[in-house]
Amino acid sequence: MTAQEWRGRTRGTARHVLIVGGGASGVLMAVHLLAQSGEAFHVTLVERRRRLGRGIAYSTMEPDHLLNSRVHNMSAFPDDPDHFRDWLARRPVGEGTSGDSFVSRSTYGAYLSSLLSSWRRIGFGRRITCVTAECLRLEPIGRGVAAHFSDGSVRLADVAILATGHSERNTQPLANPWTPVSSGFCERVALVGTGLTMVDQVVSLLKAGHQGEIVALSRRGLLPHGHRPTRPLQLGIEDLPIGAPPSAILRWLRRLAREAEAQGGTWRDAVDGVRPFVRCLWRRMTQSDRSRFLRHGLAWWDIHRHRIPPASEDLIAAALASGQLRLLRAGFERAERVPGGLRLHLRPRGGASGSATLDCAVAIDCRGILSDPQAHASPLVADLLAKGVARVDPLRIGLEVTLDCRVVDARGRASDRIFAIGPASRAGFWEITAIPDIREQVARLSARLAEEAGAAPDAAPAGNRRHPGRV
Repeated sequence: MTAQEWRGRTRGTARHVLIVGGGASGVLMAVHLLAQSGEAFHVTLVERRRRLGRGIAYSTMEPDHLLNSRVHNMSAFPDDPDHFRDWLARRPVGEGTSGDSFVSRSTYGAYLSSLLSSWRRIGFGRRITCVTAECLRLEPIGRGVAAHFSDGSVRLADVAILATGHSERNTQPLANPWTPVSSGFCERVALVGTGLTMVDQVVSLLKAGHQGEIVALSRRGLLPHGHRPTRPLQLGIEDLPIGAPPSAILRWLRRLAREAEAQGGTWRDAVDGVRPFVRCLWRRMTQSDRSRFLRHGLAWWDIHRHRIPPASEDLIAAALASGQLRLLRAGFERAERVPGGLRLHLRPRGGASGSATLDCAVAIDCRGILSDPQAHASPLVADLLAKGVARVDPLRIGLEVTLDCRVVDARGRASDRIFAIGPASRAGFWEITAIPDIREQVARLSARLAEEAGAAPDAAPAGNRRHPGRV
């Protein structure tokens, strides 16, 4: 909304919400706002890439880069769990119509993009504006915010929501995992990190016919476990050790896994039963306990919680068995360019003195998404931090936010006009990178903003509404 349009509004006009970031979080936020009754909002969605709904996670076009969750868990709407499966069934290829199947991430990116398409048709376009530019600054002004863009334009809004996704750090001289990498088919490739990103890279290399050795290294050398059928344990908040230190929570979780196995299930039933309460466990931890968990427990939690599809697991197992893929337990210190490629300097596992080296043609950074939000800040986030409009949490994993997603400024005050969702709000919610968690977050925030705007609630339950975003 331009300055003239913003100032010329009349009382009762739809609130203008500016969403910075057109990846998964931003698209889900936009769709949930537009679905509110009474045409309560006009949405401006800002994304520097031309393809909406993709972001880092779903921009890959590799058909073998699969979702790490089954189809039945990936609906955009918590009150319509079959929405994604129904969308797949309507596609000509009929891909993955089983709720237990794993489809490609590029397919899911197409699904997210489709959520906006009907809102942008003639007759609904007045409710959403998509801007292809980068937002460089957000300035509180009057009772709203002024957004300054890379094309020199300025737009005014009542509310701004940061849906900026994962920080993209400078990985040089390591290769960026999200950029296609070329290497000789018989040369050694090193992968720094052994989590989900590493799995994607191994899949891509092997599918491309790579013949050389692939060395995946991390301090512990842990690999993600594979998915299996599960029956999540039915738990209540009263069953959890809320406020206990990480060591006590670990003992409790192990006991829960043994109980699941005694009932004929697996540890997966225990982990999946705990998942809805992870946010509460995190919020009730002290800062020192959170720090202890990040140092000692995070890697173990991740390999059990963030599992991989059976097809990916089988491919990794076969590569390990053949010797083409080798796991190396060592800490990564630095990399330098040498004739013919790179030399990695490593820290031996166990605190042994000295260092080791590994030469390779190409090394790819697969260390995942957790990085200092200030050191790797976008121009927008860097400006917010510099001006004290936002601040980084004490553990430096994200912007500090309240339980209702309000950004906290340098003086500890919660903003009434700037919010953060998805990975940008990780510090407050911890596990807010998966679609099931993000869709719940945006559904709550959109309902809260609608209530503040005075929108009348629908008479019918949300799952029964018919509107352009829910066909």
